[in-house]
Amino acid sequence: MKNRNALFTTILLTLACFGLSPVALAVSPPPDGGYAGGNTAEGDGALNSFSPHIRGYGVDNTALGYHTLYTLTTGSDNTAAGYSALFFNNGEENSAFGSYALFNNTTGRFNTAIGREALFLNTTGESNTAVGTAALQDNGTGTLNTAVGEAALFSNTTGDNNAAVGAFALNKNTTGDANAALGFFVLFNNTTGDGNAALGFLALLNNTTGVGNTAMGDGALYLNDSGDFNTALGSAALFSNTSGSGNIALGASAGGGITTVDNVIAIGAVGENVSNSCYIGNIFEQTAAEGIQVFINSNNKLGTSTSSKRFKEGIKPIGKASEALFSLKPISFRYKKEIDSTGRSQFGLVAEDVERVSPELVVRDKEGKPYTVRYDQVNTMLLNEFLKEHKKVEQLEKQVEALTAGFQKVSAQLELGKAAPQTALNTQ
Repeated sequence: MKNRNALFTTILLTLACFGLSPVALAVSPPPDGGYAGGNTAEGDGALNSFSPHIRGYGVDNTALGYHTLYTLTTGSDNTAAGYSALFFNNGEENSAFGSYALFNNTTGRFNTAIGREALFLNTTGESNTAVGTAALQDNGTGTLNTAVGEAALFSNTTGDNNAAVGAFALNKNTTGDANAALGFFVLFNNTTGDGNAALGFLALLNNTTGVGNTAMGDGALYLNDSGDFNTALGSAALFSNTSGSGNIALGASAGGGITTVDNVIAIGAVGENVSNSCYIGNIFEQTAAEGIQVFINSNNKLGTSTSSKRFKEGIKPIGKASEALFSLKPISFRYKKEIDSTGRSQFGLVAEDVERVSPELVVRDKEGKPYTVRYDQVNTMLLNEFLKEHKKVEQLEKQVEALTAGFQKVSAQLELGKAAPQTALNTQ
């Protein structure tokens, strides 16, 4: 009996030892920096305010460095590495690497800051990414911004959806939204302008309030300040534009003559400071020996006229329609100074006068008002009148030939009549 009791006691002690083995084998003291809820802290004041005894406390936070995640109580899934990184944070899923990175963040979520003072002033802004010293430093509530490079988007406070890649890109942007800058000092001075896109060294450097501009090329739209919806493609394209809007320049230094005017198109040409104009290089003094004329309609569509029968229907002679030309009044004139500052003398027709004679010869603007004359059609009508006159001349020539032939016949008969008596006289 004693042996049985001794054996039973031994079994209980053995089971007790196995049952208590996890405690008996646990490391004491626990791993350095390990806390409940998957939280890790290493450094003086790291996770200083965290308390596992508070219901709903944060989980899966990592704090490495002096005063990192210092005030965190309930936030989760944050990572901070660097002096005072995420110091005031109580938000979730933020990552900060660098001294003072995301220092002032309170409830902002999904932010990533890499670099000293990156996203330093961010408080409630969300989904921002800052890579580089002082990148997005002043951002407070702006969301969905991306800054890569030293001081990129440095001054942004409430602007959203901006992307800056390059040192000092969009440096002064404060409230502007949806801007994209790629390159050193690109869009540097932009403050409140929205929807700008710039690629290239110093592109859109001086833009402050202009919106909807696109610049691709070193120095493109360099001086633009408040101009809107300009497009510059090429090194130094639209370089001098300051406040002009709706301009388009394609090619190196294209549109260099444009400063304050609107709606100018310059393709491979410097252009002039004249609104609603178009300049295309390498056309003047270039001969196309087998080319055809190019026309444009009121919708700015370019095209050519076709003469092949396969494109036509209702073909018939012009007839008397071309006689309208005899009622036209050719004039000499000078264009107004805003059109031709030189005041050169010109020759032509007045569209309104032509309309009264033959409306088909007039080209109208979008409002239906007479704009110019279809001089190519006038040439066809002239040809018709020429052919009609030529036919008359041919008929007249035939009549003259007939009369001449008749006259010659009569003359021959008269000559023959004169010769007959002389022969009879000789016979006698």
